[in-house]
Amino acid sequence: MMTKKEQRLRRSRQTRARIAIQRVARLTVLRSNTHIYAQVISEDGTRVLASASTVEKEVREQLSNGGNVAAAALIGKRIAEKAKAAGVEKVAFDRAGFAYHGRVKALAEAAREAGLQF
Repeated sequence: MMTKKEQRLRRSRQTRARIAIQRVARLTVLRSNTHIYAQVISEDGTRVLASASTVEKEVREQLSNGGNVAAAALIGKRIAEKAKAAGVEKVAFDRAGFAYHGRVKALAEAAREAGLQF
């Protein structure tokens, strides 16, 4: 019997392998009960080019709750702005085994609207 986390990580492996072949920066998401985190990782997977999360001080001042769709949308917007500042336009979306639904979807759509291509 696999734990929930092991199942999610197993699901994420195939996506990661596919993204590695594409040779583009990857926008990866981590969703916890209380927060959501997003990182843009370089093509070779060695450096974090940009990151945004609901744990950041400026974000916490704007939000009462880091674990909802509104918070996810704000992080999507922020990660897109930071990625563009770092010179990244195209990314591959890595949902890390999480279902493309709810907060993960809200983050992705907000990032798209803010001008990231994936």
